[in-house]
Amino acid sequence: TKKYKSYKVVWCYNSSEFNNLRGIYMKEIKSKLLSITWPIMIELILMYLLGSIDIFMLGKYSDEAVAIVGVSNQIIWMVNLMFVVITSGTTILLTQYFGSNKDEKNIVEICGLSIGVNGVLGIVLSIVIILGGEFMFKLLNTPSELISMGNTYMGIVGGASFVAAIMMTFTAILRAYGLTKTCMKITILMNVVNVIGNYILIFGNFGFPQLGIAGAAISTTLSKVIACIFLGYRVYKVVMNKFKLDLFKIFPVNHLKNIVSIGLPTLGEQLSYNLSQLVITSIINTIGIASMATKTYVGNIAFLAYLFAQGVAQGGSILIGRLIGEGEKDKAFNLFKYCVTRSLIVTISMSILLAIVGKYILAIFTTNEEILSLGSQVLFVNIFLEFGRTTNLIGINGLRATGDVKFPVYIAIFSMWTFAVGISYVLGIGLGLGLIGVWIGFALDEIIRGVLVALRWKSRKWEEKSFVR
Repeated sequence: TKKYKSYKVVWCYNSSEFNNLRGIYMKEIKSKLLSITWPIMIELILMYLLGSIDIFMLGKYSDEAVAIVGVSNQIIWMVNLMFVVITSGTTILLTQYFGSNKDEKNIVEICGLSIGVNGVLGIVLSIVIILGGEFMFKLLNTPSELISMGNTYMGIVGGASFVAAIMMTFTAILRAYGLTKTCMKITILMNVVNVIGNYILIFGNFGFPQLGIAGAAISTTLSKVIACIFLGYRVYKVVMNKFKLDLFKIFPVNHLKNIVSIGLPTLGEQLSYNLSQLVITSIINTIGIASMATKTYVGNIAFLAYLFAQGVAQGGSILIGRLIGEGEKDKAFNLFKYCVTRSLIVTISMSILLAIVGKYILAIFTTNEEILSLGSQVLFVNIFLEFGRTTNLIGINGLRATGDVKFPVYIAIFSMWTFAVGISYVLGIGLGLGLIGVWIGFALDEIIRGVLVALRWKSRKWEEKSFVR
């Protein structure tokens, strides 16, 4: 073996030798997958803790606060999806450029463009949230007694959405570079700040006033601001110290076009999902406050089940993008299969465990018997949901990395609205199954999309979708 530029030129004298070398190369890829993925998983756990600590502490404050934070976060996540247009396009484009060894000028242009566009978009959407929060709550049939608390939380956390926009862009750039450990360390810092802030501000410790839900919002926002500063410094050291305004004398329209052409379909798929979730939230809100709080609690607990799959999906997509840039399409397909099979084993095992001990976990957050009983039942339905969700997380992230960004949108619109919304309404409201019926609708949606995604990979139609040639 001898190196020519970044490619390995290998002479093989028989099929046995070739298969052996291919096996060695796949082992290298799996090793890279592990090194990229484990920091992402730690970061996801820490992000989960960031949300769960708010839920846990607010649960000690009141179940009503938990319910409205769950609704508020759905609206904020919905708005934050606008930033996905840039961040998803940036990550995919950068990974393919790295794989094809394009010159550094293109990479610097892409990074500068992404930060600038998402920063402006973040400021605009922050203003929208501040002015339109109450209207959004009413649109979702939120009980009137909760809207005042919701406006407080939304005004602080949602009003700082521009911070989330820039932070997401910095993270997308660093992950494309494979610097997942950096993101993990900064997330640790963010969690420490959030925990300390919650302890001081929610309950009024160390002489501070007891701010309740406003305290949770302030500490969450402050932690994100600090994280954004550290991420920005790292991005500057890695790439943006090479940025000069002269690069934009001729605006990089081609890069923006590629980023948007990747990001818009990605946004479409996630927008469809979150719109369907908002409709379902409206359905759940008509069932009762107990169901609203249960959905928030169970959603946080269920995250532990698919945490492994989500980490593998993000790490795998980085490597799949690089393999596509190198022209190694068979290896990209083999990596997809490897990620799915391993993730299914872990996810289903965790789902079964959580269903068994779910009532005890719920008891950490609340003493409400109705929530404890309902939540433990929903966690058993969630076992079936995770079969589809695992395949979707890995398969859809992988398809985007190949450049096949439109197919996930088509199946999302069909499946989410037919099953997640339609079946949820029929079973939850029409047949009176409540939150159990809603979760059955969720499960059907994830399973059907999972089957369609697996068939797409098997068809190999994604092979000609690359943006870098």
